[in-house]
Amino acid sequence: MDDEIVDEHSFIDIGNGSSPAEDDYVDTLLAKEMSFGFRNDKSLVFGNWVKCARLEAIAWILKTRAVFGFGFQTAYLSIMYFDRFLSRRAITNEKVWAVRLLAVACLSLAAKMEELKVPALSEFPVEDFNFESKVIQRMELLVLNTLEWKMGSTTPFSFIPYFISKLSIESPPSNKVSQIVELIWVLIRERSTENHRPSVVAAATAILAAMDDRLTRKALEMKMNTISQCRYLEIEDVVSCYNLMQELRLEKCREEAECLKSPDLSPTQMKSMDCSSNSSVTSAIASKRKRLNFSNCDEECGVGEAKRLR
Repeated sequence: MDDEIVDEHSFIDIGNGSSPAEDDYVDTLLAKEMSFGFRNDKSLVFGNWVKCARLEAIAWILKTRAVFGFGFQTAYLSIMYFDRFLSRRAITNEKVWAVRLLAVACLSLAAKMEELKVPALSEFPVEDFNFESKVIQRMELLVLNTLEWKMGSTTPFSFIPYFISKLSIESPPSNKVSQIVELIWVLIRERSTENHRPSVVAAATAILAAMDDRLTRKALEMKMNTISQCRYLEIEDVVSCYNLMQELRLEKCREEAECLKSPDLSPTQMKSMDCSSNSSVTSAIASKRKRLNFSNCDEECGVGEAKRLR
């Protein structure tokens, strides 16, 4: 089991979720979610190297989450910041270090939103990179300005306890909770968090984990109709997310089977190898977003890069 999903009960509070107060709270979360205007933007296409860099950034975020003991909410929120930023600005010329700097800034900002204790910027493990705290701070400011300071988004982990309780999963065993968490991470590795509303991800994940793939479309719709708060959700969105998760789970099983044949490679490493086989950038799409340009001098020194962010 992956390191990032071994302690889910410490970060997911499974309550009874059936009280009127809980229903009102979920109504508030849904209204907050809709105010962010989530949409499935098919025009947003990243170049292949950005997809690979994003995978590495997610791996770093999940690893660092485990190191600091951050909640899953914090990790998902940081990836939402990361995706929202890249939907508005393009990092060109394969500046891998700039993607890592963005990941550090996004996780730091998410921790400040969600965690009671936030490590100093100098404590974040940047491995092969050397970012001074002031550089990370400037990237944080760039992220804040790019996202128009709209940082208080909901995540699927806000909704999961509610949907679990409504699906009559009483005191779910640890393997069910692990399955729900793992399904979410599988999804966001493959799709931008901009593609599905957090409540849709939570509903589809909880249904898939609860029903063990046995639901037809009609049965899924009937199940959703029993949950009053699902009136805020588009059936098509939930069905689409549900089907996608089924496909991704099957793909993950196939990858794990391949890993048994090549034990030295993890599924993530195998994807990275696939990514590196084609490093072309989809320039027509990237040109629609503002670009971050860095000089070679800034890249080499690893200190002045934030001065050139614009």
